[in-house]
Amino acid sequence: MASHALVDDRTLVVGRISGVYGVGGWVKVFSETEPKDAILAYSPWLLGDKAERRLPVEGRRHGKGLVARLQGCEGREQAAALVGLIISIRRDQLPPLGVEEYYWADLEGLAVETLDGVSLGRVHHLCATAGNDVLAVRGERERLIPFLWGDVVKEVDLEGRRMRVDWDPDF
Repeated sequence: MASHALVDDRTLVVGRISGVYGVGGWVKVFSETEPKDAILAYSPWLLGDKAERRLPVEGRRHGKGLVARLQGCEGREQAAALVGLIISIRRDQLPPLGVEEYYWADLEGLAVETLDGVSLGRVHHLCATAGNDVLAVRGERERLIPFLWGDVVKEVDLEGRRMRVDWDPDF
């Protein structure tokens, strides 16, 4: 699975501008992609809540973080004006997935039910852990369900907007 938040059917949030780096128009980048530097492979970036600005980008790792420079951003003042902006990309910029692979954005909002048809709620968000990804499902209460394909997650129906899991509703 890969981490991307959905803006709409065609646009996904992949990070945000988190600070200014140096005086040459470079910015610090917080990435929501996995691996973190995968965000640098996407160009152009769409900036802002409504993805209204489309800018080609160059970037690199810097220490434990990432830095980037957007086309037309030449100085510190221009870079400072970008801080806090959401970075999105067009969905067609994403690499194709293999069988039984999903982007997190596609799973968020799916109805979750047991194999017996008991509703557990909807996928609110996902978390990455050392062992596996975890679904945070909110219904009458919140449940954390490991995304273990075949063992726990039995079916994902993106068109039907639902997921079937082998999970005890009392757990």
